Amino acid sequence: MGVAVGLARENHGAAGLASVVGYLVTTKGAEVLISVPPEVTAQLAGQARDFAIAAFRARELAKLSIPAGLINGLIAGYLYNRYSDIRLPAYLAFFAGRRFVPIASGAVGLLLALAFGFGWPVLERGMDATSDAVLASGSIGIFAYGVLNRVLIITGLHHILNNVAWFLLGDFHGVTGDLKRFFAGDPTAGAFMSGHFAVMMFGLPAACLAMYRAALPERRAAVGGMLFSMALTSFLTGVTEPIEFSFMFLAPVLYGIHAVLTGLAMVVMDLLNVRLGFGFSAGLFDYILSFGKATHPLWLVPIGLVYFGLYYGLFRFFIARFNLATPGREMEDAAASRDDAGTQDDAVQGWIRGLGGASNLLTVDACTTRLRLSIADQKAVNEAALKSLGARGFVRPSQQTLQVVVGPIADQLASSIRAGLKLPASVASAAPVATTVSATPSVVSAAQLLQTLGGFENIRDMRVAASRLCFDVRDDAAVSDDVTKLAGVRGIARPMAHSIHILIGPTAPGVLAEIGRLRI
Repeated sequence: MGVAVGLARENHGAAGLASVVGYLVTTKGAEVLISVPPEVTAQLAGQARDFAIAAFRARELAKLSIPAGLINGLIAGYLYNRYSDIRLPAYLAFFAGRRFVPIASGAVGLLLALAFGFGWPVLERGMDATSDAVLASGSIGIFAYGVLNRVLIITGLHHILNNVAWFLLGDFHGVTGDLKRFFAGDPTAGAFMSGHFAVMMFGLPAACLAMYRAALPERRAAVGGMLFSMALTSFLTGVTEPIEFSFMFLAPVLYGIHAVLTGLAMVVMDLLNVRLGFGFSAGLFDYILSFGKATHPLWLVPIGLVYFGLYYGLFRFFIARFNLATPGREMEDAAASRDDAGTQDDAVQGWIRGLGGASNLLTVDACTTRLRLSIADQKAVNEAALKSLGARGFVRPSQQTLQVVVGPIADQLASSIRAGLKLPASVASAAPVATTVSATPSVVSAAQLLQTLGGFENIRDMRVAASRLCFDVRDDAAVSDDVTKLAGVRGIARPMAHSIHILIGPTAPGVLAEIGRLRI
């Protein structure tokens, strides 16, 4: 579901529903089609035979669940973006638009069920061979995983790598994956998790201390609270992105060292047969919760202290040697703007202005540590202003997608921004703060829009749905094609006869109110 919703336009939940439909069709269909070896039911009859067949298929499906989930998530996200606005003949109009996506996803799921069901022996051998090869690679494989885990965090692709390591590799009585095998009691599991504890609980907090000590004396008080909170978050919960993005782009050499040290931590813990696990991330909370299942867990303390010293020493040296602009060593104008954040309401409006204003924000969502935004114009985003408000880094997966790393407050900040967009102040601040201003106005003219829709006499009902204006019209032919040419209109959809949706953005409620005033 997360993959599908993340890929879908507007992060719409219909894509998540479609992924569930596809996943269920895939897994249940494959369950019926997977052949059971004769030796499984040998010398069994009646109910015992049925139980043996069900147990075998359930065990095999456990290996299938992760790849099936990822594939169906990718497919559902694509299908939503491709067919969420599809129009069908009048007698099938009920199944048009977003309702079509779960249907299409179920059809694709049926094809996947056939592929997984009939091809399962081949797929299983391939998965087992890959798993055995990775596990047999020993220290080299674990080191490569640790380095790539940190390098890929820039793009978010580390989640795919983690899913393979934590949920697919190895097999312990039918349970697969380093994480799942650890909590199932496999004494060999945990190699792909243990090293993270030394880095997240000791290494990165030491990096924060080094950056604090390296800050300009007059800036230490200003950045101390931020660095301390990031260090404490990493130590307690294992959430590290705010720290990493604070130096990832400013000091790529430091980030390369951090990636290599992560790989070495994985190797050291494995060589000492330290096996630790987590359900969320490698922080103190998970260390305590999984302590009873761990192997040699107390080794973490001396290894962690060594890593604390390594990170602190290396960061202090490279920051001073190359005069790196880590927090507290920035240019004076950026530092001054961070000090003047103002009240919480002012900060929220500052975020909206920094992101190009209300008219530049199409959707606002968040994951654990990032704002996930769909925007109209990347050039309208003022990175300097956002950094002054606490942004740690920026990732642009596409021309209309922006991710802003802010730390664990991402979800609360996204909620505050969405609430701020509903205020009149946010509409007033809709003008982008970037120096380049679009020649086309971003706010739709209510009078022109009404005219292209055929006037009030052609409108039976009108309402707002998030960033869209939804109109029920009496005569489709009376709606002019010029509606798509109006300034501020980003797209239209016709989900069924006598219905038109106009994508405007966060200013949609204001436009609808203006149309209502024209009736008076």
